[in-house]
Amino acid sequence: MSSLVVISFDSSDEAEKVLDSLKGQTKYNNISFEDTAVVSKALDGKVHVKNNVSHGTMTATGVGALLGLLLGGLVFPVAALLLGAGGGAIVGRFMNLGVDGDFVKEVSDSLQPGTSALFVLAHDANPAVVRAIMQEHPGKIIQTTLSDEAEESLKKALGN
Repeated sequence: MSSLVVISFDSSDEAEKVLDSLKGQTKYNNISFEDTAVVSKALDGKVHVKNNVSHGTMTATGVGALLGLLLGGLVFPVAALLLGAGGGAIVGRFMNLGVDGDFVKEVSDSLQPGTSALFVLAHDANPAVVRAIMQEHPGKIIQTTLSDEAEESLKKALGN
C-alpha cells in the first residue's frame, strides 16, 4: 500500500535535498516511489514546482504504446506506437494516479516565501532509513496517510 507524506521546510532548497537523499536509497531497495513533487517559494513569492512523472502515468504510457503498436502496428507501426503512448499518458493523468495537482497548488499557495514542501507517494519504505534521513532535515508534516504510529515516529524524527 502506498503512503502520501507532505512535509514543509524552512528553506527554499531543503525539500530538494531531502528528496535527493531519499532517492539515493532506491538503489538499496529502502524506498520505492510512485510519485514525488517539490514545491519551493522564492523570497519574491514566485512558486517553483518540480513534479516527477508518476509511476502510474509511466505504466499507462507503456501500456498505451504497446496497445497502439499491436492494434496499428501492421499498417503504421511508428505512428501507432506514438499515438498509443500519447493516449496512455493522457489516460494515466485522468486516472488521478500520483500526487494530486490541485493539492500541490493548495500547498504551494499556503507556503511562506523562502520555504519549500516535499510531496512523496511511496511504498515499501524502510522506516529506520527514512527516520535517519529525516532527522538531518527538520520539517513539519502538513499531511500524511501513514498510520498513527508511523506518523508519530516521523514527527519525532523531524523534531516536532
